[in-house]
Amino acid sequence: MSFSNLKLFTGNSNPQLAQKVAACLKVPLGDALVKKFSDGESFVRINENVRGADVFIIQSTCSPANDNLMELLVMIDALKRASADRITAVIPYYGYARQDRKDSPRTPITARLVADLLESAGIDRVFSLDLHAPQIQGFFNIPFDHLFAAPVLLKSMQTFITGDPADVVLISPDAGGVERTRAYAKRLNCSIAVADKRRDGPGKIAEVNIIGNVQGKEAILLDDIVDTAGTLTMVSKELLSRGATKVWACATHPVLSGPAIERINESPLERLLVTDSIPSQDKQAQCNKLHVLSVSELLADAILRIHQSDSVSSLFV
Repeated sequence: MSFSNLKLFTGNSNPQLAQKVAACLKVPLGDALVKKFSDGESFVRINENVRGADVFIIQSTCSPANDNLMELLVMIDALKRASADRITAVIPYYGYARQDRKDSPRTPITARLVADLLESAGIDRVFSLDLHAPQIQGFFNIPFDHLFAAPVLLKSMQTFITGDPADVVLISPDAGGVERTRAYAKRLNCSIAVADKRRDGPGKIAEVNIIGNVQGKEAILLDDIVDTAGTLTMVSKELLSRGATKVWACATHPVLSGPAIERINESPLERLLVTDSIPSQDKQAQCNKLHVLSVSELLADAILRIHQSDSVSSLFV
């Protein structure tokens, strides 16, 4: 399969995923120099002709979020000035998504600021995977495709569920995740429950209550992001104390910052399924409970459909 005017480029945030996407599409990654000067400034040089091309930049804005975001903005500018016909930002993990509203006085809405920066840089289209806050789509005045990792995660989840689905319960870690959990439970034909948390501050959970029946059931925690793993580990312990037979978890984005790996290793979680929206090879080496699934085929399918002006709605599970 060959597309003469389809170009794929990547920054330094997740080159492994970009290589997999390129392999799925059977097109080479574009030749670009993306580096930092000694003072930390980002520098980009596109080393091939992109005039009139349909360009896709694969770049998660994960840690270091500011560096990766700046790389993306500079790449967009470089491609725009090189006369690319259309530039689409493929952002598997949209950083700053948790700053999507003013939840206290005199705080920013940084997710909107990121959208404004991308548009000002000259982006034509964006697609991302499992946004923490779906309303972020509305922060853009350009086409935004919101994809879901459900097809990838569900396929793997079904292989790990060995018993009757009636004996399985999916757990939403908060009220905001109930809709996602219900959609997965419908596909798996199992029940759902909700973890009601009371926080003392960011990342600090003081109390957890489980709403729903987990007695004698295999409990699967479902979330979009695993950051410090405080929620997963605390809720997993509460589920076992409420009579769950075993507990494991699934999440799309493995941020895994701070004490996350240590907490997961010491927790009663049997396994944690995540995707490669964020690179986690080093974390996987430290934690044998971590199972990484690739979303490369999903992203490649979306890129192909957008390039050929086909509908991507069938990917919205």
